Amino acid sequence: MHWLWQGLTRAAVLLLSGDREVLEIAGLTLFVSLSATAISLVVGVPLGAVVALARFPGRRLLMTAANTGMGLPPVTVGLLVSLMLWRSGPLGRLELLYTPAAIILAQVLICLPLVIGLTIAAIGALPPEMVLQLRSLGASPLQLLLLLLREARILLLAAAAAGFGSVISEVGASMMVGGNIRGSTRVLTTATVLETQRGNFDLALAFSILLLAMVFVINALLLSGQRHTIRHE
Repeated sequence: MHWLWQGLTRAAVLLLSGDREVLEIAGLTLFVSLSATAISLVVGVPLGAVVALARFPGRRLLMTAANTGMGLPPVTVGLLVSLMLWRSGPLGRLELLYTPAAIILAQVLICLPLVIGLTIAAIGALPPEMVLQLRSLGASPLQLLLLLLREARILLLAAAAAGFGSVISEVGASMMVGGNIRGSTRVLTTATVLETQRGNFDLALAFSILLLAMVFVINALLLSGQRHTIRHE
């Protein structure tokens, strides 16, 4: 309890004092995680919907790959992205390693399978008669896709929450591809690890509390969106 109280006190002091470094770390954490989640939703939701609706060779393989990717260890993703962005790697010329862009790329690879898998499940949970009815009414493939996504929007909000939670809380990939560089790529999770290694447990706990507070606020906003959607159905 002593460390918890110290962490709460330190977190309050850091927030109320407007500590520049803490605000930069918190801001970067939100930026990379929200960016990765947004990219994953833009790519993963349509792709997941197409896989759920279409019938084509390799469909089961894609579904299996998405389900497997949902449990992909972040450190494995970090290793793969590091190899891709290394100087001798296929994307080494872009010089993205140890930059926020590298963290976003790694987090997209973590979040994307989760979004695809949950989108497939959300579309699959809709009544089959709905698809047949929409097609019989002459809906184009694009109209069909948009209407089904609209019907599954509550579950898709849950997918967004799950995706965001998976990337903002991961540490392995961010540490490997970002390098935890002060003022450049340090996020709340990697800062927590660093301060723990230094023995600054009160500061590490303060960073953890800030991280939990951010996750709580984002999830509260998404939950509010779900409730608003339910009330207007």
